[in-house]
Amino acid sequence: MSIEKKNFGLLAGGEEASLFIIKSGEITATFSDYGATLVSILLPDGRGGADDVLLGCSTLGGYAAKHPFFGVTVGRFANRIGGSRFSLGGREYPLAANDGVNHLHGGRKGFNTFVWKSEPSDGPKGPALRFSRTSPDGEEGYPGKLDVTVTFALGGDGALSISYEARTSAETVVNLTNHAYFNLRGEGSGTILDHELSLACSKYIPVGQGLIPSGEPIAVAGGPFDFRTPKKIGKDIVEAGGYDHCFVLDRYEPGLRDFADVRDPITGRRMTAATTLPGVQLYSGNFLAGFAGKRGSVYDKHAGFCLETELFPDSPNRPSFPTARLLPGEIWAHETVYRFSR
Repeated sequence: MSIEKKNFGLLAGGEEASLFIIKSGEITATFSDYGATLVSILLPDGRGGADDVLLGCSTLGGYAAKHPFFGVTVGRFANRIGGSRFSLGGREYPLAANDGVNHLHGGRKGFNTFVWKSEPSDGPKGPALRFSRTSPDGEEGYPGKLDVTVTFALGGDGALSISYEARTSAETVVNLTNHAYFNLRGEGSGTILDHELSLACSKYIPVGQGLIPSGEPIAVAGGPFDFRTPKKIGKDIVEAGGYDHCFVLDRYEPGLRDFADVRDPITGRRMTAATTLPGVQLYSGNFLAGFAGKRGSVYDKHAGFCLETELFPDSPNRPSFPTARLLPGEIWAHETVYRFSR
């Protein structure tokens, strides 16, 4: 089993965090049990070296401090819940307002702030790491005790698979994602505005104040949100006001479905993505500003992009959106695969 474990440091409360390094084929990926975090992805540069294509922090202290969710597992609910409250089973549940008046990425102490249990293994998709934790009933205001596992597997074919499972003791809502920021030229190598992106998404969800959905999904055709054919991320970004929007996958059958293709024209690196989830949040790093990254890098606006696979934002308050509800006896199970090539 080609997984190396290293000490990452101690948290303020005395908990020890670890790094796990997986080498498979030409790719080396590093993970941490703190936040079930994807820390780095090293891809060959064609000259005998490698570039790290993930934005992030150099130290555990960086991840433990406030940062823009670099590579972490987000939960219980990824994205925003309007007004920091939702109703379920005739009862209203207030949540922490940590994004203006709204609730973002699980609250003030989301899944990214805990050390998860870890279990390395060799699986059918390559060397794998299974992270798990139990979110107690009432954590951050959410009902039900939630048992969660996130499994990362790295295949020799350049595929990084992220599989999620969640089980609850009481009716609740769940929406899990990974918040990786990619720059296929290498972190700290400028903006991603000239990366060429295509999305198999004919609709997106418009947003209003606080980036809360303002209505039902609408067609992208002919507008700045139209990525159905490849175009540079920066081509229409000013007209769009920056990308921080959920796109709706053109899904015709269950299971994994390809939805994204990204290419860096300088290095020729390519990333494709597939998921079982109905939506993907395209985020163009609009709020990055002078953030100290890895190895002395400084991340400014548009230094990375995110493709956060998810249920739709504010879905607990939107009956017409795919449901986020999970009942006892059910399993919330989804998978996302990022595949790298050149």
